[in-house]
Amino acid sequence: MKDEPIVKSFTQVERWLLGSLAALSLLIAAHGAAVAASADVAPDVLVKTTTQEVVAILKKDKDIQAGNTHKVYELVDAKVLPNFDFNHMTMLAVGKYWSRATPAQRQSLIQEFRTLLVRTYASSLTEFNNQTIEFKPFSMAPGATDVTVQTQVKQPGAQPIPIDYSMEKTPFGWKVYDVVIDGVSLVTNYRSSFGTEIRQSGIDGLIRTLASRNQQNAAPQQEKPGAGMDKKSHSTHK
Repeated sequence: MKDEPIVKSFTQVERWLLGSLAALSLLIAAHGAAVAASADVAPDVLVKTTTQEVVAILKKDKDIQAGNTHKVYELVDAKVLPNFDFNHMTMLAVGKYWSRATPAQRQSLIQEFRTLLVRTYASSLTEFNNQTIEFKPFSMAPGATDVTVQTQVKQPGAQPIPIDYSMEKTPFGWKVYDVVIDGVSLVTNYRSSFGTEIRQSGIDGLIRTLASRNQQNAAPQQEKPGAGMDKKSHSTHK
């Protein structure tokens, strides 16, 4: 399989995410179980309240500050994932080829794409240092089911990074289905790489490449004591 072109593309996307501190702003977690279960919490309130909560955790957790990736994976798994619609995100990233995938292939694509994003974001979290989040004014039309929440990541000595969240209202509450970082869509960025791989090696080829990339990203963690406890959540919404 000719997987080098897509691996390079993945690496470029990951570097872009790391440089933009995307993981920091992707911390749209549930503010406790009651909030997570409520579909009535406004999307901007969810973003602001819970981002502040997680930033506070990052500032005081010495293990995360020391680069404990296993603990960061646990944080991402517990706080971030419940608020992302990985089904929708994967469908958008795969694009026109989604309709050609079998149910089993779709499930594999969702799981591998999810794992890829989790490990990329977790790596970024270990680099958190004195960033702050600014929340832009937000308004929503009555009955709206698709909105954009705008924020900025401010860093000392650098230009602010605008980050917009595309969110949709589901029976499980508001969920993120895309993130636009400095004008660049996350799912659109991956769609180009995914399309190239599918044209070369088919849908199964994309699944194998994603799995291989995830194994490479996991390798350093497996060398650490206790890394065998690393876990993957297999739950998805919808």
